[in-house]
Amino acid sequence: MDSVLNSAVKKNRARLIPFMLALYILAFLDRSNIGFAKETYQIDTGLSNEAYALGAGIFFVVYAFLGVPANLLMRRWGARRWIGGTTLLWGALSAGMGYADTEAKFLIVRTLLGAAEAGFFPGMIYLTSQWFPQQNRAAIMGLFYMGAPLALTLGSPLSGALLEMHGFMGSPGWYWMFLIEGLLAIAAGVFTFFYLDDTPQKARFLTDEEKRVLLAQLAREDEKKTHSRFMDAISNSRVWQLAIIYMTIQIAVYGLIFFLPTQVAQLMGTKVGFTASLVTAIPWVAALFGTWYIPRYSDKTGDRKNIAALTLLAAGIGIGVSGLVSPFFAMVALCVAAVGFIAVQPVFWTMPTQLLSGTALAAGIGFVNLFGAVGGFLAPLIRVKAETAFNNNAAGLLALAGIAIVGALIIFTLSVAKQAPLTRINEKESL
Repeated sequence: MDSVLNSAVKKNRARLIPFMLALYILAFLDRSNIGFAKETYQIDTGLSNEAYALGAGIFFVVYAFLGVPANLLMRRWGARRWIGGTTLLWGALSAGMGYADTEAKFLIVRTLLGAAEAGFFPGMIYLTSQWFPQQNRAAIMGLFYMGAPLALTLGSPLSGALLEMHGFMGSPGWYWMFLIEGLLAIAAGVFTFFYLDDTPQKARFLTDEEKRVLLAQLAREDEKKTHSRFMDAISNSRVWQLAIIYMTIQIAVYGLIFFLPTQVAQLMGTKVGFTASLVTAIPWVAALFGTWYIPRYSDKTGDRKNIAALTLLAAGIGIGVSGLVSPFFAMVALCVAAVGFIAVQPVFWTMPTQLLSGTALAAGIGFVNLFGAVGGFLAPLIRVKAETAFNNNAAGLLALAGIAIVGALIIFTLSVAKQAPLTRINEKESL
């Protein structure tokens, strides 16, 4: 049976992870590419720093409150139609950012973009729980989460190159960046309708025996979980703890990402462009390695809590140090920060799936993601307010660092059972 289950997991990984990874790259790029356009976009549209911070964060307002219903709707309507449709919509809105040449248009499009993307990320987390056994999940989530550093590694030079198209056909570089990256998401949405299967039962690439063994394993895992109703998720104190932790993670993530191209350009003494964007990609290259290794180590040892806490702690320290040292050591610190706040997330997301199942899991993931979205909204505001209050750029970074460290300390207090480590045969199959 182990060989059949491993075969099913291997096929699922080969079929789903490249697809999920590609979508996550596009989603992450479309929500964060305003960081590359920040300087020229503000000059061309007259957008103030405060309006930029509000627009960067307002994406997460609607995104936050639609996360739970979106996940429940995906559970009812099926992953193929839901993910395909929302990807088409967010791609169109991202392309529409190219026409947002006033403050009002900017805020409207960012709000609608948040609504369109609300169901994507929690949907991907839920989808993972439906296709992969618990003991493989951190490594699988690690592969999925490589989409964020890949988006910023590949997206940095791509966005920088598109910005260099300034003046082509009479349009600014940011117009071409938003338009082309949005069109890529539209194409991915169309592809989803033909490629994705809703559930393992409907998988066209699994044999009947592989379906039976995989579904039996997932059912055995669900039997051990007593929380399966909607209210089981919302009323559970550990779910609230997880939600607060995820909020601190997202404050660290987006407080850095939305400003990183500008921060790196300042370290280099240049403006944001192709050269600065290449250097901006360095922390995300480091994050790729960390996101590959750390979740696998968590699966290998079965330790979720301590690994997640130490990884987030490293992220907080890296963020804080990056504002206090010379440019070279600041880049090293930014690499540590990127590894920390990206690699902690796939390990973190194994915790709700240990606790919840069924409707409660779909709702719980959406609920935790809601708090993360609040963190994403608050992140640029916290950084800008701290910098303004102390008239010092380092103050914003130290505020983000302190919040990440608080999140790490909360993880240490969690009551989370240590899982059985991967067996030797499963570990070999998962590499």
